[in-house]
Amino acid sequence: MGRIAGRFVRVEPRLRAGRLVMGLMSDLPRKNCWTIAEWAGETTPHGMQHLLCRAAWDADAVRDDVREYVVEHLHDEAAVLVVDKTGDVKKGIQTVGVQRQYTGTAGRIENSQVAVYLVYAGERGHAAVDRELYVPRSWTGDPNRCRAAGLDKDTVFATKPQLARVMIERFLDAGHRIGWVTGDEVYGGNPKLRASLEERGLAYVLAVACSAEVTTKAGKFRTDTLAAMLPKRAWQKMSAGRGAKGHRYYDWAVIDLADPPAGHRQLLIRRSRTTGELAYYRCHSTVPTPLHTLVKTAGSRWRVEETFQTEKGLAGLDEHQVRRYSSWARWVTLAMLAHAFLAVVRADEHARRSGPDDLIPLTCNEIQHLFLAAVHPIHGLEHRLGWSDWRRRHQARSQTSHYRRQAACQT
Repeated sequence: MGRIAGRFVRVEPRLRAGRLVMGLMSDLPRKNCWTIAEWAGETTPHGMQHLLCRAAWDADAVRDDVREYVVEHLHDEAAVLVVDKTGDVKKGIQTVGVQRQYTGTAGRIENSQVAVYLVYAGERGHAAVDRELYVPRSWTGDPNRCRAAGLDKDTVFATKPQLARVMIERFLDAGHRIGWVTGDEVYGGNPKLRASLEERGLAYVLAVACSAEVTTKAGKFRTDTLAAMLPKRAWQKMSAGRGAKGHRYYDWAVIDLADPPAGHRQLLIRRSRTTGELAYYRCHSTVPTPLHTLVKTAGSRWRVEETFQTEKGLAGLDEHQVRRYSSWARWVTLAMLAHAFLAVVRADEHARRSGPDDLIPLTCNEIQHLFLAAVHPIHGLEHRLGWSDWRRRHQARSQTSHYRRQAACQT
């Protein structure tokens, strides 16, 4: 928290931000301004709400601090940038960016809010270093709706690959170097994103659809057509990295594509050893790259799923109950900071202390439990009774307001 202290104009919001980050790492079943304020010992949620809505501090500057913190402590020469989106199911239509759209969180089309994240993934650990909210056309085409949600009235629609490009360029412009970028089909199927990565000299392994067409020296083919033409000897069993239950072994094959004026292009194909399911990746590098490097980079994409799972499960990334853009940006940035802290502590513990053979290394979940045991505030019955009174009084006012509004509409 000392690293971001200078981003706050006043001491009160700075201290409250620290309590909010602690609350985000708590074991509360639900995390919002009400529950975190009570957990932190405040008498009402107004201070937490003020921190997210009106207090003077720059969430984008804190985001940059989070990026520097992660890169400093998880630095790895072979690290990969992973770009992916995640959705949060929301009710109503007034929360910024919400509309009916597909979200992988629910596995179907739901009323949801979608954001794109950039994850720094290395051998020591992985954590999100940037975020951009996806604002659909239904919002950007309505200036009044944008203004009501705290967006600029001139907000321009940007696709998810465009948001990914903005974040990757911001990472590079901050002076950081990275070798590889990976992402799913949303990003691999976008020629402009691939071209921009090549212009910046970045190598990539980006997933593409089975219907994607690629050009070889023999002509243009669909990726699934090329896979069907491969002989048995073309496949090699290799691990895409370690998972919770051991190494993730797949069969892999690579096909050289027609090279651009500069660099090397390949099609990487992954085959499940149990179901035979195929996945395809467009690859580009400035120098010839061995298969195991492509496989390792492709396997790094699973790190983003682990990041989302931890950030949501341990740091409350998706539990915000805010409507305006600035409040969303502040909540998710502090959630990213909370998760980054857990990831850094985990990396340091693994590097400094080798535990007994009959214990697995410390996980972010276990670090959270131990950390809370050391710092969790204990509040008495009077504090809890006070919050009970406040909640019931607030709910009574809300109920009266709803009834009055309903009566006015009926008349």
